[in-house]
Amino acid sequence: MRILPRLAHPSTTPARESALSSLESQIERGLAALSFTAEPRTVEQFALYLSELTRWNRSFNLTAVRDPAQMVTHHLLDSLVVLPHARRPVADIGSGAGLPGLAWAIARPELAITSVESVGKKVRFQRHVCRQLDLSNVTIEQARVEHFQSDTRFATVTCRAFTSLQRFVDLTRHLLAPGGRWVAMKGQVPDEELKALDNSVNVESILPLTVPGLDAERCVVILSEAG
Repeated sequence: MRILPRLAHPSTTPARESALSSLESQIERGLAALSFTAEPRTVEQFALYLSELTRWNRSFNLTAVRDPAQMVTHHLLDSLVVLPHARRPVADIGSGAGLPGLAWAIARPELAITSVESVGKKVRFQRHVCRQLDLSNVTIEQARVEHFQSDTRFATVTCRAFTSLQRFVDLTRHLLAPGGRWVAMKGQVPDEELKALDNSVNVESILPLTVPGLDAERCVVILSEAG
């Protein structure tokens, strides 16, 4: 098997290398708890992504989570636990700093991801990470989703803490492929949002999620077109 060189980092100071090594160890433990098999190269990409998110966050306030170790649980593992429900191609709506889309793209290079985000600094960060990690399976679009038009229709339209379920459906219906599914990542089961869904939407499943190291409720709501 060909051994790939370590990825080029913006800085190779001993302190940065030590921090990356610590992140990689934590990520490996988290992936093992998810029964998720990853090559060392993938673990390294995850660590560099979170390291860059930490670095940019100091200046651009991309996420409220500041601690890299907490990012592993609250961002990376929280995104990867939903990955088994992704079918390609994927549209990640209101993707922020690239979650879950960039995490999914690193984990599954064969998964085509279109990341839709309206905030310029978050788009710039995502593009920077894609260059750093050579993520050729990601397309990043700066747009409000209601104005975003694509020739591609997506088998999975996903979001993470974006908006209510009905509004999510209304804003993205034009992007969903026939037979496609909306995959909405939520905290507690959103009972009121589920009651507010109109008759055009079918609730396929509501699945509880367990995120290693995260003591909080998580679930995924999977929706499709009714009829």
